[in-house]
Amino acid sequence: MATIFTRRVIAYVLDFLVVSAIMWILSFFLFYILGPKNVYSVYQFLPWIIAIFGFVYFVFCEKVFGASVGKAIMRLEVRSKNGARISGLQAIIRNLTKIFWVPIIFDWLAGKFLKTDRILNNITRTTVVNDYS
Repeated sequence: MATIFTRRVIAYVLDFLVVSAIMWILSFFLFYILGPKNVYSVYQFLPWIIAIFGFVYFVFCEKVFGASVGKAIMRLEVRSKNGARISGLQAIIRNLTKIFWVPIIFDWLAGKFLKTDRILNNITRTTVVNDYS
């Protein structure tokens, strides 16, 4: 069986694919609605829309369901360290580094340097656990 870290990385890649697929569909409709003369305006705002949508995706999924699509597929769940479901504030703070996808690497590296989990998981007192229930 893969380690929990490996499963978290796979879950993150799966989530990236989910967000990318949804944004691809959304951008297709935006291009269709706005027409070819307004392509530049779509390209100008799309990176910000993707960042906001990705952030909202993670916050919503982890708050409401306890896991994003990728985590659910990998049978992982986000919980408070006391075992309870996470609050909205915990979901928001722990996902701040996922806004532009790259800062999570620094969050993880800082955690490894300090010999702990991700820094934002420590701040919010959350953890990712196996969900074999």
